[in-house]
Amino acid sequence: MKLEKINKIVFYGLLLLNIFLLSSLLSFHFVLHGETVKIPDLEGKTFEEAREMLGPNDISVAKLGEIYHLSLERGKIVQQNPRPGSRIRIHKTVGVILSAGSEKVTVPRLVGRNIQDADSILSQAGLLSGDTSQAHTPKYAASRIIGQYPAAGSDVPRNSHINLLVSQGENERQYLMPDLLGRTLDSTLRELRGLGFRIGDIRYSYYPGLDSGIIIKQTPRQGYRIQKRTLISLEVSK
Repeated sequence: MKLEKINKIVFYGLLLLNIFLLSSLLSFHFVLHGETVKIPDLEGKTFEEAREMLGPNDISVAKLGEIYHLSLERGKIVQQNPRPGSRIRIHKTVGVILSAGSEKVTVPRLVGRNIQDADSILSQAGLLSGDTSQAHTPKYAASRIIGQYPAAGSDVPRNSHINLLVSQGENERQYLMPDLLGRTLDSTLRELRGLGFRIGDIRYSYYPGLDSGIIIKQTPRQGYRIQKRTLISLEVSK
């Protein structure tokens, strides 16, 4: 009877010991696998730099893919999951997307095109209009593009700015408007047209004491600066 009682005591003692050991093991497993760490910001780092940063915390890094990026050079981290500041359990993995560098596009030829078409042409090519300068030239009509930088055919990053030089047409010579008052109309018209000047309106008015065909008013007035394309209007006695 006593032996049976002793055996029961030993049995229950071993059972309690096993329960204690199992409980300790489970608690240790929970602590080990339940520990979390804060994820740093990996943007701009290389894949190897990210592994070195996360390695001491038993966090691995996995490459999820590549995307084009304007400012980050090829091989630098663009995005990460989980995001910076998140907490993650140890032995887990942080996924990263790397930069494939800037996407290259080819600059179209704009020389000879109208400046009004530039934005549309550049937009279709994945580019933007940059600075616009102007210069006189007899080679191209006004508003025509006479130069561009970068040059046509160059490979540049998408969304780059293209600078343009636009024609203002020929730099016309300027003249001082002469005094035409009191001169006869016919001879004056022959002279002005022979020199390449343009004649605008000619009006006739009565003017006491003057024969018909005498210039009594002019526009522009004497001394004004004009070009050959400037319209000269006259008022003549009748």
